[in-house]
Amino acid sequence: MTIAAVLRRKGADIVSVSPETLAVEVARIITSRRIGAVLVCEPDGRVVGIISERDIVRAVADRPNATHGVFVRDIMTREVVMVGPETPVQAALEIMDEGYFRHLPVVDGEGRLLGIVSVRDLVRHRFAQQAQDVESLKAYVTRTYMH
Repeated sequence: MTIAAVLRRKGADIVSVSPETLAVEVARIITSRRIGAVLVCEPDGRVVGIISERDIVRAVADRPNATHGVFVRDIMTREVVMVGPETPVQAALEIMDEGYFRHLPVVDGEGRLLGIVSVRDLVRHRFAQQAQDVESLKAYVTRTYMH
């Protein structure tokens, strides 16, 4: 079970903004799209950061009276951990757990962005896989012991 399978199931829709975007605009995007994070990319598509709900809350806490003039570049996480499509789902979950984050961009061998996965995506995929495994076992037992 790899990240590629998760992306096939969920799709590779990528929401991104530039570092020059206002943080309040990212808050609107996150709220309207019901997502937890947005990638920060340069015009050439290179990922330079990620901004999450947590980053926005931290900015509000740090600047309670001055959040409307805050740019993404000022509050984004710059050290973005990324995985490849061949990464096992379990390994991705462990990376997220160790890093205390909930989103992982997925890039190919040349560093091109393929998508982004969340903890929710990975858990849903694992539940679906387990349900499929249970059905396969039921079918096997039925065939084996009913004939």
